[in-house]
Amino acid sequence: HSPMYFFICCLAVSDILVSISNFVETLFILLIDNRVMILQDETARHMDNVMDVLICCSFMASLSFLGVIAIDRYITIFYALRYHSIMTIQRAVVIIAAIWVISTGASTIFIAFDDNKTVVLCLLTYLLFMLILIMGLYIHMFMLARRHARAISRMHRKHTAPQRTSLKGAITLSILLGVFFVCWGPFFLHLILFVTCPNHPFCHCYFQYFNLCVILVICNSV
Repeated sequence: HSPMYFFICCLAVSDILVSISNFVETLFILLIDNRVMILQDETARHMDNVMDVLICCSFMASLSFLGVIAIDRYITIFYALRYHSIMTIQRAVVIIAAIWVISTGASTIFIAFDDNKTVVLCLLTYLLFMLILIMGLYIHMFMLARRHARAISRMHRKHTAPQRTSLKGAITLSILLGVFFVCWGPFFLHLILFVTCPNHPFCHCYFQYFNLCVILVICNSV
């Protein structure tokens, strides 16, 4: 019954939606391709747009809640005594509602104007901003933990503890950010190439692996 668990629950919901929406879309594609389900072109297009909006909304919400969780942890560490006054239940509910509304609205615009470079550039800017924010906050928290470990070791006149603590912290941070970079990196690169060089042969070849980029983002959700 605290904001942290609200955010984690919403992250879980958004990640589940990523998997469910991709599964449903893939199932419909298989049924239509094998003539098990016959739909009019306009109906199929509308269904495809709805599923794409749901997938995009889930992706954006998942990334947003990762950022909010990082901010929540940052406040917990650096403003521990004021945490309950800063991050109240009411504010958490407002943040959650805002994320879902913004993610749904932005996803609808993105799918409706997916060929517009300005829209893609806005999405890319948002994703890169969240990436830098998450990375910066966790690195700052890691540096603080490292300083605390050194201070404690000096008090107890032990020099092995901070090295072990720093190593564990570095491994945890590397796994956290490493998995994030590996899973989201190809998708970021796809958007960057789409904006900068959509007609270049290399870019055109890379665009053919878009489904693989989506699969990697799903792996991050898992």
